[in-house]
Amino acid sequence: MSAEPRGPSRPDRRGHIGRLGEDVAADYVASLGWTVLERNWRTRYGELDLVAADGSILVIVEVKTRASRTYDDPVMAVTPTKLARMRRVARLWLAAQDRGWSQIRFDVVSVRLDQAAPDDFARARVRHHRGVYV
Repeated sequence: MSAEPRGPSRPDRRGHIGRLGEDVAADYVASLGWTVLERNWRTRYGELDLVAADGSILVIVEVKTRASRTYDDPVMAVTPTKLARMRRVARLWLAAQDRGWSQIRFDVVSVRLDQAAPDDFARARVRHHRGVYV
């Protein structure tokens, strides 16, 4: 018996939605006057979605995106385990930097994309949760 050839792989909708949300969030924090220092900084222990500077404050931003009605606000998907992982990975990022920061804050940017037209950023709803973890 020979194996059936596989057809084209299915598009990764979840990954696509996540990337769209990170684009919206990066644009949003830039509109606040922040400087985006890193996007998708990865280690074997996890990933930081956005690392940004709000003046002299370093802000570690978790981006949660949904294009469905699963949660009223995507921030509901940020668990205590996720927050602990963010803190651990942020320490690794900080250890690799030459600069020190007077203050570090952890924020969540929730992005709700339109279910029918997720690529239409004008229809995206953004909620910013500041200081979710100290």
